[in-house]
Amino acid sequence: MTPADLALCIRSAAARVFQDRKLDASLLPEQVVVERPRNPEHGDYATNLALQVAKKAGVNPRELATWLVDALQEEPAIDSAEIAGPGFINLRLAAAAQGEIVAKILAQGAEYGGSDAFANLVVNLEFVSANPTGPIHLGGTRWAAVGDSLGRILAATGAKVTREYYFNDHGAQIDRFSHSLVAAALGQETPEDGYGGAYIQDIAQAVVAKHPEVLQQDPQTMQETFRKHGVEMMFAQIKQSLHEFHTDFDVFFHENSLFESGAVERAIEELKASGNLYFADGAWWLKSTEFGDDKDRVVIKSDGNAAYIAGDIAYIEDKIQRGHNLCIYMLGADHHGYIARLKAAASALGHNPDQVEVMIGQMVNLLSNGEIKKMSKRAGTVITLEDLVEALGVDAARYALIRSSVDSSLDIDLDLWAKQSNDNPVYYVQYGHARICSIGRKAIERGVTTEGADLSLLTHEREGDLIRTLGEFPAVVKAAAELREPHRIARYAEELAGTFHRFYDNCVILPKRDEEVTPLHAARLSLAEATRQTLANALGLVGVSAPERM
Repeated sequence: MTPADLALCIRSAAARVFQDRKLDASLLPEQVVVERPRNPEHGDYATNLALQVAKKAGVNPRELATWLVDALQEEPAIDSAEIAGPGFINLRLAAAAQGEIVAKILAQGAEYGGSDAFANLVVNLEFVSANPTGPIHLGGTRWAAVGDSLGRILAATGAKVTREYYFNDHGAQIDRFSHSLVAAALGQETPEDGYGGAYIQDIAQAVVAKHPEVLQQDPQTMQETFRKHGVEMMFAQIKQSLHEFHTDFDVFFHENSLFESGAVERAIEELKASGNLYFADGAWWLKSTEFGDDKDRVVIKSDGNAAYIAGDIAYIEDKIQRGHNLCIYMLGADHHGYIARLKAAASALGHNPDQVEVMIGQMVNLLSNGEIKKMSKRAGTVITLEDLVEALGVDAARYALIRSSVDSSLDIDLDLWAKQSNDNPVYYVQYGHARICSIGRKAIERGVTTEGADLSLLTHEREGDLIRTLGEFPAVVKAAAELREPHRIARYAEELAGTFHRFYDNCVILPKRDEEVTPLHAARLSLAEATRQTLANALGLVGVSAPERM
């Protein structure tokens, strides 16, 4: 019985009590809160249901708690129910009910932890979206890991997710990139506002090698050649780097297509027709202050060119027209002002602003020997995705980026994350999985199987701790999806690994080679296998491998 199953059991018992006592059952919450007490001596779980509804029902909380305890003690899954304090109820599950969690995990396998909680969501999840003017820096790398993990978590809870990369191929930054390539090809200094680094030289040489005629072209044609092929080569490198980082996308959306297709012009005309776009000082302005923004935004500048927000407006409309009822933008620390303006744009177009959700990620620093690393050998100015992977490997890099909330800046200690020891969080979790795989191999040698195991034998304190931790996984996954916080999965995996190691140190799982196999061995092997499966599922949700040997 998982906490969710117990919550349903408690609500069912409470409904019977309310009916018998002629109380209004509509006062009962749809979801009953079930928590693990801080002190294990108080029981396996606790609920505050009596305190929550007693006043509304017009009864004393302890009196209501007494009625609930009497009803709950009739439930086969509950071994005992006791009142604590002003009306809390502490519960202990019957051994067989705890064993049901293990059986459920073994039956569901890779599906354990998932649900259909967000089956009503059709999500457009846009992340990374780095300009194709250079390698992905650490901020984009953080979004590559966190965004991919969030997509996995939302999909596991029933949402239909489109992972999207917004390809910024329209505007001044691409011009600066192509100017830099031309300068590199001609042996000139990098333009003052251009891009430096060895990668610029590499791409310039690659364009010349593939199109040797470029150096004989007139300046404007040369510029366009380097622009077209340079962007293609840079973006191919970005895609490859992301793929090797276990991050892939369903859609690569080209910003320029919004202008070429007329989507920007149509969105502007729609806003003019609705009166949400007005003309002043030679420019067209969005009435964004009427929709919660701190100021009105220029959409069409006085020179007749579209401001950057014009593409944003058309892009929101495009996403919603494609059937997405939730559009999540994952943006960098310098984009905080985009929250209000994107919601205002959605509102001005006639959509619910809650369909737009903006997540802001904070900065990432790499530390080596206690000092911040500042320069990349290849990019010249910033640390890149490739630098991080070269230092740590994909698994440790992803895990290090995911296990902390994106709301806070992150310092990654390269020395810590490169360690092959329990001080390294990802090593600790992966070692837990590998250890259980080793136990499984030994179990085959010693003739122990999980088939027909009597899970009611799992009554040891450490077995109970482990089972209850396993039972929390579905709720953790749901919370991670609801709050958009993949770090909850990583932290849970560490807690589960630690709980398993304590169980392993206190409970003999397998018999020695010359000992007889007992039913308890089979039950404990089942518990270990359920733990391995849950660790694998958790690691899968953060896009990290679950090794069988280490």
